[in-house]
Amino acid sequence: MRRKDRRGALLILSFAGMVVGGIAAAGTFGGYRINTTPSFPLGLWRIEALSREVNVGDTLFICPPADAPAIKLARERLYLPAGLCEGGIAPLIKTVVALPGQTIAIEGDQVAIDGARLAHSSIQEADGQGRALTAFTEGVVPVGALFVHSDYVASFDSRYFGPIPAGGVLGLAREVFTFQP
Repeated sequence: MRRKDRRGALLILSFAGMVVGGIAAAGTFGGYRINTTPSFPLGLWRIEALSREVNVGDTLFICPPADAPAIKLARERLYLPAGLCEGGIAPLIKTVVALPGQTIAIEGDQVAIDGARLAHSSIQEADGQGRALTAFTEGVVPVGALFVHSDYVASFDSRYFGPIPAGGVLGLAREVFTFQP
């Protein structure tokens, strides 16, 4: 490679590095996150402050409890990307489908909330690599917790880890620039 070509390539790589660094800084300090998982549209999302109680139907950024056995297993299996939450886990983007006091049951292979089946909630017996998955059994969502979900069939959500502490809520998840693959 000629010297002039190398300098051009180095300039392009340097510029790309500055762009990536700028995006990372905006994410860290501006509340922006890039979603690379298929559970929700891919792309740029923003964490919007939540100035009210969480409602069913809210799509949130939420930090999972790093010490929960199901979350530890998910990290070992690389279901959850690295990020700024406790334990080095990225915040999850999930929709709230049940609040404290609501009853969760497994009916057949689907989740039911207060007796009504939840759409797109089939329970998978194994992950994409054939490793066994253990589903949440059933119970009442306790005070201070939320039951969260994604319509994506292979999403790792409360179907598997159960109710999640509401204290991990970072805010509402708002799409900025996203696309469906």
